[in-house]
Amino acid sequence: MNNWKKLLLSLTFVGLILPVTSISEAAEKSVGSENLVPIREIAEKNGAEVSWQQKTGQITIRKSELTIVVKVGEKQAMVNGQAISLDNPVQLTKGATYMDGGFLTETLKAAPEDRFISLISEGDGKEAAKYVHTSVSGVLSPTLLSQLWGALEGQNGKITSEAIAKHVENNTVHRNVTYTFKTELTRLNITVRMNHNGLVDDLHIAAATPDVYQKPSYDDPSAYTEQDITVGQGDLALPGTLTLPKGEGPFPVVILVHGSGPSNQDAAIGGAKPFRDLAVGLASQGVAVLRYDKVTYEHTYKVASQPKFTLKQESVDQVNDAVEFLKKNTHIDSTVIFVAGHSQGGFAIPLIIAEDKQHDIAGSILLAAPSSSFADVLTEQQDELVERMKQLGLDTDVIQGQADFYKNVAAMVKDPKYSVDHLPEAFPLQPAYWWFEQRDYVPAELAKTQNTPMLVIQGENDVQVSMNQFQTWKSSLQGHSNVTYNSYPKVNHLLSSYDGLSIGQEYAEPSNVSKAIIDDIAMWVLKSN
Repeated sequence: MNNWKKLLLSLTFVGLILPVTSISEAAEKSVGSENLVPIREIAEKNGAEVSWQQKTGQITIRKSELTIVVKVGEKQAMVNGQAISLDNPVQLTKGATYMDGGFLTETLKAAPEDRFISLISEGDGKEAAKYVHTSVSGVLSPTLLSQLWGALEGQNGKITSEAIAKHVENNTVHRNVTYTFKTELTRLNITVRMNHNGLVDDLHIAAATPDVYQKPSYDDPSAYTEQDITVGQGDLALPGTLTLPKGEGPFPVVILVHGSGPSNQDAAIGGAKPFRDLAVGLASQGVAVLRYDKVTYEHTYKVASQPKFTLKQESVDQVNDAVEFLKKNTHIDSTVIFVAGHSQGGFAIPLIIAEDKQHDIAGSILLAAPSSSFADVLTEQQDELVERMKQLGLDTDVIQGQADFYKNVAAMVKDPKYSVDHLPEAFPLQPAYWWFEQRDYVPAELAKTQNTPMLVIQGENDVQVSMNQFQTWKSSLQGHSNVTYNSYPKVNHLLSSYDGLSIGQEYAEPSNVSKAIIDDIAMWVLKSN
């Protein structure tokens, strides 16, 4: 069987490709072989455009991100740069060009991302790699792609042969095609990020969880508008949203900076979307908000290919790009640009202020932000979780093992015999460079040397960043008259009010950012305006 037939037949596993059907009109016009069909007629019937260079005999067929190039007399087609052999050479008869009908019809039906998913499911990394853009080819290599499916099954159990769902969503950077597969243990979402040239630019793989989020009562769609934007440029450009209050403007604006881990622009987790809540809540009170997908979310594998990836690259550089974007936006008052960081984002705020060489940032907002070194926070976090579980009368055996693991990681990070120039050989949390590059960074100590106005917000029911961190901000910055401190008795790490003792289990339930926090931020920003 020819390569293209193998390739196209393999696509049936995702349930997206229909069986080859007879094409009566094409059959009537076939020449030289019963398998040849008129290129232009079949292409246009399938929604494609055709251009023909008469001098060279080259025919180009385009449909969305798919490009097929063939040449009269040749038994080969180039599909998005990939060479595929044909049963018969392309023919020119009486001013019309003809080629293998099965190949043309099925290729126009099959999207490049479908072929890519099919190939990696079969472990054919060599062929799958032909669909990968050079920006990520170093990590999405033939070897990795050959092993990826097996690795996923090793973690999640046998994966069903067909995708149970396919969802397409476009942003300003990628065409994101998400396939949902059922496994023996869970459901898995594999998102193929396609660039504007129709090539695979990255992947994002995560457990498929139901979206149970509910909009907050303070979400008033009539009070704001939203614009799709792009933060930065090049291989790591990020899609985002600018939420603007209705009215004349220009408006003060808050840039939102994510916590740890890959996260979309809503900072979605479980039943919460805290960044979306902050955006619509603040915009309803006259404050614009800019949020964007985190670089580790939108460019997961590109980032993973960088062994010396830093906290600055993860949480700081994008803010600089966002500030430059906002300074050029006529709806924004460039003299009142604020930055709000949640958790790790707040941890990075002093670094962000230090990078603000032109003093464009008018103030910063810390949302459940650690004030100590990351290693110390990690240790405290584990102790806090174990203690709260004991208070609730829950079994702590499993969680104690997890706590010991992370405390050992923290101890290794603090061990003076290791450094960025001498990393541990078997560090359990990669990339190791990230941990050691910023191990001596203490946010509260750097903030002491700065004088930018600051609002520090902390939930008293936060299991991940305790009130000890809040108190350290207070003691470290006691000489700073332009710092405001607000804490909220029931608020957890996701900035929502929770009546029970938070241990993180409640994150799965629908929740929203406390309106008191929205009100306090809006009041502080507008007062500074």
